[in-house]
Amino acid sequence: MLNLERLRTLDALARHGSVGGAAAGLHVTTSAVSQQMAKLEREVGQQLLAKNGRGVRLTDAGRLLAEHAARILSQVERARADLEEQRGKAVGELRISAFPTALRGLLPTTLATLRAGHPGLRVGCHELEPAPAVAAVARGDIDMAVVLDWYNKPLPVPDGLVKAPLLDDPADIALPAAHPLADRSEVDLEEFADDEWITWGEGEFCHEWLLFTLRGKGIEPRVAHRAQEHHTQLALVAAGLGVCVAPRLGRDPMPAGVRTVPVRHRVRRHVYVVWRADADRRPSIRAAVEALRAAGAGLR
Repeated sequence: MLNLERLRTLDALARHGSVGGAAAGLHVTTSAVSQQMAKLEREVGQQLLAKNGRGVRLTDAGRLLAEHAARILSQVERARADLEEQRGKAVGELRISAFPTALRGLLPTTLATLRAGHPGLRVGCHELEPAPAVAAVARGDIDMAVVLDWYNKPLPVPDGLVKAPLLDDPADIALPAAHPLADRSEVDLEEFADDEWITWGEGEFCHEWLLFTLRGKGIEPRVAHRAQEHHTQLALVAAGLGVCVAPRLGRDPMPAGVRTVPVRHRVRRHVYVVWRADADRRPSIRAAVEALRAAGAGLR
């Protein structure tokens, strides 16, 4: 009989294209992936992997079995959803990811609510940026992801995923207290054409949004510093090293020496949660969506 965990390993290899990628997706070591594949090859009596330069590739038999594995794992997910639905209780394991400010601003309340209301449910959370989180949900590496897009730049969500809105998160401009615009009640983005910007990492969704938005207003931004975490960006602002976009979710406490000013034409992030359609009937999914929405409503 085929072992489900070994099929899951084969599926991850087919999706990620490498032993390292499969190991990262499954949160195991590369050695564990290799061992599972060796056991699966002995189990089926055929070679499933072949050397390909420094890496590996699936053989014809490996690709054939990987196609079956994807269908089997999808059916297992549906069976799990049906059983949970029949039982009518949120139980078992649920894996949720969130981008950093949502992990700080939404997840603690959400996880506490789920623990109190559903003691049979084990929830694990991971920090992931929106684009890789959507991909991880689509692959089945996690069950749900709290993600975002911007008012003028949507985040692509592939077919087969369901999404539910949680809240709109206004974003202000964070300035050093000594900045000439720090005492204004509102600002326009065009007023920062000559300022240095503190932004996110190269290629990240929010960084690309900032470039897209400023260039749309005829501004070529002068990016001086990059930092993943908003609180690190704000610390750089406090030191007088530039300005940054400062969404309100998970923002407090603000460091001394920083002022935040709303943008005249409101800048907002849309925060929502995504999950796979084949898990839509799971009570644990519905319970988590309800808890996330309640946490979002409390922030408003």
